[in-house]
Amino acid sequence: MTRGIDTAETDVTLRFSPQWVDGLRAHWQSLMSAAVWGDLETAQLGAASRLRRRLLELGERIRSLVAPRDWIPHRRERVKSALAAALAVRETLSLTEAALTVLKPGPCAEQLKTVFGDLSGLLVDELQKREMVWARLLDSQIED
Repeated sequence: MTRGIDTAETDVTLRFSPQWVDGLRAHWQSLMSAAVWGDLETAQLGAASRLRRRLLELGERIRSLVAPRDWIPHRRERVKSALAAALAVRETLSLTEAALTVLKPGPCAEQLKTVFGDLSGLLVDELQKREMVWARLLDSQIED
C-alpha cells in the first residue's frame, strides 16, 4: 500500500538557503575567474580548456540543483529530480577534481585547487544531509 509524500517536509527540503546558494555562486565565480584569467600551466595540450569546460559544467549542474522545482506537478517527481541533480553534481565534482590533477604547480593552480576544495566541501556537506532526507521521503511512500 502506498501513501503520499509529506507535503510540508518536501517543500522545506527542496528549498535551499539563499546565503548557501550565494556562497556557492561566489566560489564558482572565483573558480571561473582563476581558470580563465589565471596563469595556469598544464602538462598536456588543451588540458586548461577542458578544465574550463568542466568548471562551466559544474556551474550548470549546481544551478540545476538549486533551481526551484515547483513546476513539477508531483512531489515524488520533484524529489527524484533533486536526487538526480545531486548525483550529477557529485559526478561533475569528481570529474573536475580529476581535471585539476593536470595542472603544474604554481600560485594560480594552488588558488584554483583551494577554492575548488572549499566549494566541494560546501556541496558535499549539504548534499549528504539532503540526500538522506530525500531518500527517506521516497521510502516513506511504502508501508510494510
